[in-house]
Amino acid sequence: MTGNQPAHVLVVDDEGANRYSVSKTLQRVGYVVEEAASGEDALDHVDKQEFDVVLTDIRMQGIDGIELLRRIKEASPDAIVILMTGYASLGTAVEALRLGAHDYLIKPSSSQDIRSSVGRGVERARNLKRRRRLLDAIKTDVFELAREDVESARISYDTGFERQTPQYSERIPEPVSNTMQLGPLTVFPGRYQISVGEKPIDLTPTEFDLLLYLAAHRGRVVPCHELVREVRGYAVDESEAREVIRPHVSNLRRKLKSAGENTDLIVNVRGIGYRLSEVAEAT
Repeated sequence: MTGNQPAHVLVVDDEGANRYSVSKTLQRVGYVVEEAASGEDALDHVDKQEFDVVLTDIRMQGIDGIELLRRIKEASPDAIVILMTGYASLGTAVEALRLGAHDYLIKPSSSQDIRSSVGRGVERARNLKRRRRLLDAIKTDVFELAREDVESARISYDTGFERQTPQYSERIPEPVSNTMQLGPLTVFPGRYQISVGEKPIDLTPTEFDLLLYLAAHRGRVVPCHELVREVRGYAVDESEAREVIRPHVSNLRRKLKSAGENTDLIVNVRGIGYRLSEVAEAT
């Protein structure tokens, strides 16, 4: 992999909102991101394609993050795996490091922490690949000197080099799930659409990303400047951010009300920011 090629990251989380938010965070800084909704799905992905970094939640049904880490490392010892958990414990952290985890993040992690951890992981992955290619090249040179048949040695070298070069697919990743549930809402990630009961609601990309970012960070009040940075992609101070975010929240609330949803899912905490109501958080 050369420095000009974008890094490929696999995000693994069985909670759709978290998966969506982390993916968007990484895509904004240029990573090519694919998603997996389970450990089993993640193993299918890594069997088909090489990823620079795998970023996975620990607590999942079926194959959890620790078991996923173990299986990936068995197949590829140089793989870079970052674990995330909202249920931190010393025992889990020690086990993760023993199995070769690159990093261990406590949820909810800030976007900056996620990007920094993945950035360090990508750099380490590139260094490992460069070192492996260099060693392979040295071994091949020695092999060529020992061979009497120069042409056969050249073919062996080319074959070995091609085998070590990662192949990147240009295909667009398919969504791992058609819907996710957020309180009384059904969310359709690929369509920027939600529904209340049988009534569909079309959202703008900003409204959709705003709702999903709040869902991924439920349990805390998100300041407006953070919402602007992560949803709109630029930095402003808090007072200006409130003016930017307020109309999007108003439009989202209006659309929910027109669909017959009377519960105010987005709560304004005056002077601080917005959070999801308990109805959405309980899902």
